[in-house]
Amino acid sequence: MIRAHVRVMIAVAVFVAGAAGLAFVSMRGGPGPLPARAPGDRPTLLLLTSLPIVFGEDFSVQQNGSPALAALERRYRVVPIGTADPAELAKGRLLLMAQPRAQPAEDLVAIDQWVRGGGRVLLLADPMLEWPSERPLGDPLRPPATFMDTGLLAHWGLRLDAPDVRGPREGTLGGYDVVTVSPGTLSGACDIGRGGLVARCRIGEGRGTVVADADILDSAELGRDARHNFDGVLAELAKLERK
Repeated sequence: MIRAHVRVMIAVAVFVAGAAGLAFVSMRGGPGPLPARAPGDRPTLLLLTSLPIVFGEDFSVQQNGSPALAALERRYRVVPIGTADPAELAKGRLLLMAQPRAQPAEDLVAIDQWVRGGGRVLLLADPMLEWPSERPLGDPLRPPATFMDTGLLAHWGLRLDAPDVRGPREGTLGGYDVVTVSPGTLSGACDIGRGGLVARCRIGEGRGTVVADADILDSAELGRDARHNFDGVLAELAKLERK
């Protein structure tokens, strides 16, 4: 009886250890993905970007959309905007700016006022964009190689520095393990995450989260290690919704 009891205890211990191991493996990379929302439950997400997320570089119908857009549309009604003027910003209360082109001074003022009035923005500001492009350097339709900051980050108390070394780098975003490419480093008055990849700022009545990389949205080209990149972006947007 004693030997049988010992065997049962060993079996239970092995089962528990195995379950714990499986749980550890399942948690690697972060929690599970956020659930998709029904179309009627998807809040508006304004999208201002120079990246070929909504359209391909040649703007052909066959290349419309991207894995990044598909991920965003699982939870949001994505509304692309071409400028950050007050009329466009009034279309929603949540904004994703992904490596935007240089904004004129009046639009920078509009963004700042919109956030201070309660808007929420996730800004992907890449000081060394590695996103591949077939357009030649100098082409106005090519995404800018560096985030064209004309004072907005400094106004929010932030500084963005370019990397000393180029190449992929692992990081954490929204609780998920992600892969970035030549990310910058953020510093300043906001809540700065480990490694300087993320800064979370309270700006008046609103919130702004800045990520020092935009290549994170090109996860389809970054391999299996980048499988949680979209999860991290969606998690940061979800945080902005809740605050």
